[in-house]
Amino acid sequence: MVMAKKHELAFGIDVGGSGIKGAPVDLTTGEFAADRVRIPTPDPSTPAAVGAVLGELVASFSLPDDTPVGLTFPAIVKRGVAHSAANVDPSWIGTDIAAVAREATGRRAVVANDADAAGFAEVAYGAAKHKEGLVMVITLGTGIGSAMIHDGVLIPNAELGHLEIDGFDAESRASNGVREREGWTFEEWAPKLQRYFSHVEFLFSPDLFVVGGGVSKKHAQFLPLLDLKTPIVPAKLRNAAGIVGAAALAARIAV
Repeated sequence: MVMAKKHELAFGIDVGGSGIKGAPVDLTTGEFAADRVRIPTPDPSTPAAVGAVLGELVASFSLPDDTPVGLTFPAIVKRGVAHSAANVDPSWIGTDIAAVAREATGRRAVVANDADAAGFAEVAYGAAKHKEGLVMVITLGTGIGSAMIHDGVLIPNAELGHLEIDGFDAESRASNGVREREGWTFEEWAPKLQRYFSHVEFLFSPDLFVVGGGVSKKHAQFLPLLDLKTPIVPAKLRNAAGIVGAAALAARIAV
């Protein structure tokens, strides 16, 4: 059993198609209070099977009894209920994810879409910490994920990768997955990103863009190529963002 440090804690869990990862998070610093534990996602990844893993993850740590649990989940999540299912069993659709987590762990729990949790982490502890107004966190990966946070309050389920731009689904033209498939250089990719970010900027007039996803490690090769009125910066938390964001949301709103 892993001993968590004695700080104000929440437990974050990142549910993915291949692995379910969890760690206690120090809410003062936004850092893991103990090493992360990963358990392979069961196959099939039904609510009962995933619930058992959630219970196992939390039981792997010595946590105070009042430590809440936050989960990221690859779905549209409304009031704790899954309205889609990406890379998990379709039986999750219509399931109260938060209730499954509460029953499995015996703790207060909250659930958020995975992009929302990662975006919230960047505002709470990362690249957008202390930033007022509207922050838009855009993750450039296989598709395009997005999160919107206004004055520290998450506006959930913003699927801005699916905006229609010039007759196409935005992520089908501007994601990093497309760049890799097409073999584009960053200079060749930049006009597609410019079109996407300019459109989002016009629609929402944000105060800050934060760019995440694995390609954000190479931000110096493409962010300077963009011409926007809105400041745009790389994400800081990267792979830890989902767990940290889930824990931060749990500390605020878990019931």
